Amino acid sequence: MSHVFIIGATGGVGSRLTAMLIKAGHNVTALHRKPEQAKQLSEAGTTPCLGDIMTMTSDDLASEAKHCDVIVFTAGAAGSGLDRTTAIDGEGVVKAIAAAKANGISRFYLVSVFMDAGRDKPRKDGFEHYMRVKKQADNALVASGLEWVILRPGTLLSEEGDGLVNANFAIPYGSVARGNVAAMLAALIDTPEIKRNIIELTDGDTPIHDAVASLQK
Repeated sequence: MSHVFIIGATGGVGSRLTAMLIKAGHNVTALHRKPEQAKQLSEAGTTPCLGDIMTMTSDDLASEAKHCDVIVFTAGAAGSGLDRTTAIDGEGVVKAIAAAKANGISRFYLVSVFMDAGRDKPRKDGFEHYMRVKKQADNALVASGLEWVILRPGTLLSEEGDGLVNANFAIPYGSVARGNVAAMLAALIDTPEIKRNIIELTDGDTPIHDAVASLQK
């Protein structure tokens, strides 16, 4: 079993992923920003780690993740401003990559964005900035030399999901339940043979286990 350091552990995807990994027998260290979140995370079976990805340095992250062998980055600014987008979705990923390298952690999973998102809507500066920052973060991870997986979900829905997805290296754009994103991440973490791939994900008709198996062929 792995010891997974989750950045974004209290978010819509991260909280679901945390529960799935704990149930599967993994150890989880959960980065959280608000002190009051520690009790719930501890009761859920994680090791809570108080810290703000915006202000933490790569050395701070490395110190907190030193006993881990997998890093998952599923944090995001969620449209809360240009500066926060840059600091979280962009610089946060770069700091996490440096922390992984400092600790010799090779496995890194990044929740990115479907690059077709919003292309049929009027251009807005904030969203275009978000897309640029996400692409730059993807670029940094691909160039890192780590054993990375970049998961690009479609438009995120709040539902738990039914475990049925469409996942491949290039697929038509669509939406996806946050629960299905978390379940896909959990399955990928349990399949370390899949690495250095960018995977697009939407809801679909294929059970997640079968979708992951098809990516190994």
